[in-house]
Amino acid sequence: MKKGNTYWNTNLKYLIILLSIWFTASFGFGILFVDALNEIKMGGFKLGFWFAQQGSIYVFVILIFVYIYLMNRLDAKYKTKE
Repeated sequence: MKKGNTYWNTNLKYLIILLSIWFTASFGFGILFVDALNEIKMGGFKLGFWFAQQGSIYVFVILIFVYIYLMNRLDAKYKTKE
């Protein structure tokens, strides 16, 4: 496999994993599992409500920084030019 193909396959793998985590946090925790999560309170709010309103946004921002970190490592590994 070519060096460029390996780079992009790894990049796509990162994207699929990170977007799956975000989908689970936003759609799964905020919509599908909201009733089960509402049994747990966090800061006075039901956890399902918190995920629907703020949690998925926090998860998304954290995933942006994780993606930056992973891509910087990948760029260094394949020595891509900036």
